[in-house]
Amino acid sequence: MSVRAASTRGAGRPRLLVLSSTFPAAPDDPTPAFVRDLATYQSTEFETLVLVPRVPGSARRERVGTLTVERFRYFPRRWEDLADGAILENLRRRRSRWLQVLPLLLAESWALRRAVRRHRPDVLHLHWMLPQGLAALIAARRVPRVVTAHGADIYALRDRVSVWSKRRVLRRADAVTAMNAEMTGRLVELGAAPEKVHVLPMGADVDTVRSAGAGVERVPGRIVFVGRLVEKKGVAVLLDALRLLEPDGWSMEVVGDGPLRAELERRAAGLPVTFTGSLPRGGVALAYARAEIVAVPSVSAASGDQDGLPVALLEAMAAGCPVVGSDIAGIDTAVVDGDSGLLVPPGDPAALAGALAGLLADPDRRAKLGAAARTRADEFSVAAAGHRYCALLRSLL
Repeated sequence: MSVRAASTRGAGRPRLLVLSSTFPAAPDDPTPAFVRDLATYQSTEFETLVLVPRVPGSARRERVGTLTVERFRYFPRRWEDLADGAILENLRRRRSRWLQVLPLLLAESWALRRAVRRHRPDVLHLHWMLPQGLAALIAARRVPRVVTAHGADIYALRDRVSVWSKRRVLRRADAVTAMNAEMTGRLVELGAAPEKVHVLPMGADVDTVRSAGAGVERVPGRIVFVGRLVEKKGVAVLLDALRLLEPDGWSMEVVGDGPLRAELERRAAGLPVTFTGSLPRGGVALAYARAEIVAVPSVSAASGDQDGLPVALLEAMAAGCPVVGSDIAGIDTAVVDGDSGLLVPPGDPAALAGALAGLLADPDRRAKLGAAARTRADEFSVAAAGHRYCALLRSLL
């Protein structure tokens, strides 16, 4: 019997180490919480340690519910901001941040090596092939691992070094997951063994969304968008579509922040559009509760990056909102066109405007689509996703 197996049997529960580059620094941090939500569920079956980079305002080590979270330093504090938000977006916004890339990889590898020695995990869950998958190749080669690709690590990292690195990560993985079937096909093309690849999307915290919005009345004509203000989210297309609508009887709330905010605010001049910035989870839930329609106009960015299956979409559905989304892989996994929402061609302002106008004028159809969306969202809850991920992790023990 191995030393790790003996320690696991003695402890009663297997040990899981989760490695990620995105994790909220506080309960009300607007940073996407899907890794935290899933890890929290996993901690009901595994003794779980989460290892993530330091961000401003975060504690070095803390307990978050049933989780132990450790953060590692990777650059002088004054400039250490690569992992504060989305890494690829941060690199695009400031080229000098490329100086932090290699230190982040090395520091993550060193922190992982130390954590493996202390925590003695039976299995790893690595979110994003790069840098987490690569760090595990360096520092934890003997530990079984699940690698989860979220989108950008598939679509946007296409240079020769990144592709070579991703191939190495996938060949070493014991299981690979992605948000939709189109993504899993790309992973197989990169070298993942087909029998090891699974469609396992992240889950939405449907209970919190519903309880936070309970009793809130919908604002007549309110359209809501929730997400990062980056190219792949398609907000520019949405604003173009809004200019095609009749000028009265609707308003738009944009929840989120990002590098394109100033440009999008200028583009929205003269429209009844409010940019509220990033909100904590409770504030986002209230925005859904007030919405009559939620728009998810995702597109493929010039870099090739695109959404896998946005958790914001699942949250909107959980709140009973009729959704108008782009007909792309991932979104079409959750939204059944004409049943739990409407799908339109991506990047087509006229089609998007037509779908929005039709729903604004038809309260009965909004109610029907919203009710079906609420029911379907239960299939994509944190509990449903967590159960599937725990089963996969246990299969590797």
